[in-house]
Amino acid sequence: MTVIAPAAAPSASFRPKKRLGFNTRVSFTDETGPAHGLREGIELFKAAERLGYQSGWAYQRHFDHYLSSPLPFFAAAGQHTSHIVLGSAVIPMRYQDPILLAEAAGTTDLLIGGRLELAISTGSNAAFDAVFGTVETDARTEAKRRQARFLSAIAGEVLHTVAESGQGAAEGSQLRVTPHSPTLRSRIRQGSASLGSAIQAAELGIGLIAGTVQHDHADGESFGAYQARCIEAFRATWRRERTSEPPPVAVAASILVGTTPELREQYAAYDLERRTQGIAASRPKGALEPSSRTNQPPGSQISPVFHGTPDQVIEAVFSDPGLAAADEVVLFLPPALGLAENIRLLTDLAGTVAPSLGWSPDL
Repeated sequence: MTVIAPAAAPSASFRPKKRLGFNTRVSFTDETGPAHGLREGIELFKAAERLGYQSGWAYQRHFDHYLSSPLPFFAAAGQHTSHIVLGSAVIPMRYQDPILLAEAAGTTDLLIGGRLELAISTGSNAAFDAVFGTVETDARTEAKRRQARFLSAIAGEVLHTVAESGQGAAEGSQLRVTPHSPTLRSRIRQGSASLGSAIQAAELGIGLIAGTVQHDHADGESFGAYQARCIEAFRATWRRERTSEPPPVAVAASILVGTTPELREQYAAYDLERRTQGIAASRPKGALEPSSRTNQPPGSQISPVFHGTPDQVIEAVFSDPGLAAADEVVLFLPPALGLAENIRLLTDLAGTVAPSLGWSPDL
């Protein structure tokens, strides 16, 4: 990323960031093992809450050296924290049983005092079909079907009315998901990578979190410009369809504040790795080898890394259209970093850059 000279103030379109979050994959290595990684993940959430972060997000990834089942993790992390919001970013609905997920989500949310935010997606990974099973329709259509079923379930809607005796309940019984968390439906977001998914979120009446990979952008359109266009489409669709103001939009971003020359050198190296290797960058030892160590597939692009001195990072954030349009920034943590390095990143962002973005800690 080319960092430009600092400016005096943000543009008029810049929205103050009233909430600050982070996103971790809760990774582990072959040497330390998964139990150690999970415990360090909880320590990271505890540290973030002490620093005043309002939200902490964990990425779900199957069959790898990362967190595969976020809801049990959130139930555990919630017992060690008191007010930080715990969120998934993202859960692909193609590979979820919507009713079982609704039951687990409701249980988790009640255990942690209504602090759960789920980001779900309708994307897929075809390689997983061999494990989870194939479907008659295409993967995205199936994911949307399961998403709709899940949203109905957590809303407390009747899923089935018993038609005759002998089905485990009296005839006429209406079956709903229990335990039911009444407000959870209002805390569901769409993990968006495209204009279509942003519009879909507004049509469904769920929130939006924009990630670090996107597709279907126009030729030559920058990551930030397309992100801002998706956010505006979400807000416009929400206002048109729902005649109310849309909920705050979150954006995940790699914002690495170099408070020392050594850190600036380290973060510049990560930027180069991410630009040349894409999502294959920064993998813990033992993680699955990606199918390609080049950048993103045709038609997609990966988010930039904002790094440099605090002043340079502030200006870069002010100048990015996507970050300017967001209400909340979620710091994407490089997956291979250890606990101490991640806490350092959270501390430096909160102490140097975040206050200039309009943020104040929740202590």
